[in-house]
Amino acid sequence: MPRVEVELPIAVPPEAAWAAVVDVESFSACMDSVDSVTITRRTDDRHRTSAWAVRLKGSVLQWTEDEVLDPVARRFDFRQVTGDLGEFVGHWAVRPAPGGHSTVSLDVTFDIGIPLLADLLNPVAADALRENAAQMLSALERQLLSADTELSALPATREAEEEPDLV
Repeated sequence: MPRVEVELPIAVPPEAAWAAVVDVESFSACMDSVDSVTITRRTDDRHRTSAWAVRLKGSVLQWTEDEVLDPVARRFDFRQVTGDLGEFVGHWAVRPAPGGHSTVSLDVTFDIGIPLLADLLNPVAADALRENAAQMLSALERQLLSADTELSALPATREAEEEPDLV
């Protein structure tokens, strides 16, 4: 089965990157290729099911996946339970990087589910998934850096508001 691995260093602390990665329902707000993600079931803090709709090269792929979150390892594993592909399994991970920053990765293994066309379609699908994953990580980076910039501007704003009048 084809495998796609994409990673991106992001200049935010691992805790912030992890919070953004597991907030899948916000992906459609910042990622152009993600039409929707809805958490449909939570069995506990570590196990949930989500429904996805993602645009990939002009087509909309839809699937439902079971997810297992490991906040200590900052990794969540997923496996398609129903959907457009024959198989879709992988994980998101956040690793510490130098300078208190993060490396966010998305690793996917898939099967298109059409054995007779697999040799022809797998390379095309792998390229499309790799491109899509890179776009998703870049969008996540933009969101995180934008939020980080907004947060770093808050103390200066508060200090200016709290200065006493010297009149």
